[in-house]
Amino acid sequence: MKTKELIQILTEASGVSGHEEEVAGVIEGYLKEFCDELKRDALGNIIALKKGTKGNSKVMLAAHMDEIGLMVKDIDENGFVRFTNIGGVDQRTLLCQEVIIHGKEKVYGIIGVKPPHLTTAEERGKALTIEELMIDTGYRQEELKDLISVGDVVTIKRNLISLKNDWISGKALDDRVGVAVLYACLKELQDVNHQADVYCVATVQEEMGTRGAVTSTYGIDPDIGIAIDVGFGRTPELSQYLTIELDKGPAFTTGPNIHPAVFDSLKTVAKDNYISYQVEIATGSTGTDAWPMQITNAGVATGVISIPLRYMHTSVETISISDIEKSGKLLAKYIMSLNDKNMEEFLCY
Repeated sequence: MKTKELIQILTEASGVSGHEEEVAGVIEGYLKEFCDELKRDALGNIIALKKGTKGNSKVMLAAHMDEIGLMVKDIDENGFVRFTNIGGVDQRTLLCQEVIIHGKEKVYGIIGVKPPHLTTAEERGKALTIEELMIDTGYRQEELKDLISVGDVVTIKRNLISLKNDWISGKALDDRVGVAVLYACLKELQDVNHQADVYCVATVQEEMGTRGAVTSTYGIDPDIGIAIDVGFGRTPELSQYLTIELDKGPAFTTGPNIHPAVFDSLKTVAKDNYISYQVEIATGSTGTDAWPMQITNAGVATGVISIPLRYMHTSVETISISDIEKSGKLLAKYIMSLNDKNMEEFLCY
């Protein structure tokens, strides 16, 4: 399957943090083709194991499947739906969005706004808060209550679109593109010699505090753990020191959350295989699944691969397909580079 086609299927599926069932089913269907064992744990993480020829070490690759979203908190007497957020939703981006309420069936609605003709100058000069916004479905209250309930999740209705130069834009690219990297890596590992057992994990509830990575890392207890997530793509108003460029390859993070041997060896593999890469710094937590990975059990040597992404946590996140494909190839080459390495010696830095 082509990368763009896979990402379209992944991003258009629903998977708000804590409610990942729909996208999880999609992911299982694609990963099972290229792994030896597949399971879903009690929290909902999908763990795909590709066994190595020796099984002398364990490498965990993690990308979160959940997305930010909304949740119904009230249906008023006129049928308008009030809602709150799940995860880091920027309320400025919600006005005039099409949405899907995931109730007994999918209910489509829009987040409307007062016409400018009827607003005061003061109202036009300030942003509306999420408490002031409502979803209009066209249903009356009694009809709507038969279809949806308080606690149902809401996602933005957005289809993936193609831009120039093989760039794409849509919702939930954070971090369904990471899941696409897992798929690409497993595909690259078919019919090659890799000695380490590879655990590809699509984690849940990353947007709510990297919860899925906590439990899955504990169960796997890997020697090396690498999180695949997105990084802030460069745009004119952002500092070049805080961002990474699209179409220039994945970025490797360095900082206290990262094991130096993992960081250095990722760069070496990229150079040896002529894969372009960038470097980003994180002076504290990376805000990714690598944060809990690092301190699980007796500690795990961690790394982070970031895919450059513009307009994070909006419904028009933008990314380059080539960065995804390079990342999948890189990870496969990295796993092969670990053949015959003594992990204790390799990670004593």
